[in-house]
Amino acid sequence: MLKAVAFDLWETLITNTPELSRAQERLRVEAMAKVLGSDVSRVHAAHRAIWDRCQELYWSLDLDVPCRRQIEHFVELLDLDASPDEATLDELESVYANAILEALPRVVDGARDALREVRERDLLVGLISNTGRTPGSALREVLARLDLSPSIDAMVFSNEHGECKPRPSIFERLRESLGAGYDEIVFVGDNLYVDVHGAQQCGMRAILYTPRVLGTAVAPPVEHGLTIVADATIRDLRELPKALASLQ
Repeated sequence: MLKAVAFDLWETLITNTPELSRAQERLRVEAMAKVLGSDVSRVHAAHRAIWDRCQELYWSLDLDVPCRRQIEHFVELLDLDASPDEATLDELESVYANAILEALPRVVDGARDALREVRERDLLVGLISNTGRTPGSALREVLARLDLSPSIDAMVFSNEHGECKPRPSIFERLRESLGAGYDEIVFVGDNLYVDVHGAQQCGMRAILYTPRVLGTAVAPPVEHGLTIVADATIRDLRELPKALASLQ
């Protein structure tokens, strides 16, 4: 019996256009430069380098770290004459994490309809997000401002959990939060490996969402050598009720 439907976040419920991504980066870099009284171009170079370092050390291994660790890497990469004090590090972390609140992502077409349909079926709603630059604390606020959070019963963010999809532990954390069995949850996401494979290896059924237009928040490809077949595939989130009916 189906008890819950869980969703990926980026490119499933919310999306960044190229314009929004550039605006978020500009706001983040300018704010960090202002905190440090440093040259914007220098801060921009270190900001870009954080991504490569975190990809190498953590994300490529399906691990994640608190936002503060990204700031520590940023300071290392910036190679300042003197290390910032704790108050400055706190301010850097705040502007780094919260730049997205000044240029909110878009809600994916059909996402509100899909959440409403799930709710109307008296099913619980869960969410798992691999967070990247923007931590769970800021994403909760994004979801609140977009009026999506009232429709979500449980949220798990990789920077808080310490591991990313497709690691089984992050799906287990969500399962515990929802109080449902794996066989009672269907997972919906846009990535065949991290979403579909990640859910299926735990015993969930998984629906692949393949939007006609993708934004910029797309996970890098992974060489996994697996044959992964979703339990259902949809091109529009408004097709979700029909897909759920076919699985039941």
